[in-house]
Amino acid sequence: MQKTILGIFLLFLTAQFTFAQDVQQKKEIIELSKTKWLWMENKEADKLAELFDDKSVFVHMGGSWGKEREVNIIRSGGIWYKKADIHEVSVEIIDNTAILLNRITLLAEVGGNEVTNPFEVTEVYIKKADGWKLGSLSFTKLMGPADR
Repeated sequence: MQKTILGIFLLFLTAQFTFAQDVQQKKEIIELSKTKWLWMENKEADKLAELFDDKSVFVHMGGSWGKEREVNIIRSGGIWYKKADIHEVSVEIIDNTAILLNRITLLAEVGGNEVTNPFEVTEVYIKKADGWKLGSLSFTKLMGPADR
């Protein structure tokens, strides 16, 4: 009987620890995403280059490309992410992968023209030995306001 009670107690503690760890990882990813938006706003291409995995992919309304082109576009000002107003955030953790969804209104300058668009942004992060790396950033334009 004591072994059964001890086993249930240990199972409960393990579940509590796993839940707390999951909550902490989700908070960490949300903060990393917010920091990424600030780096994009401030055109901090070198910090972004460290965050982006070498095999990362980026999907925009005008096409898709890899890390080098994304960093160069940000560095040159080809796309200037001036302000991302974040309306909703959710994160799911699957093993060493985090999938973050942001519902945003993005104020950007693209090719010298200022534009505002509502997007659902999908960010995929992979946990590596040296921390979380962004593996994918994908913009899906919404048909209505982003804050619905």
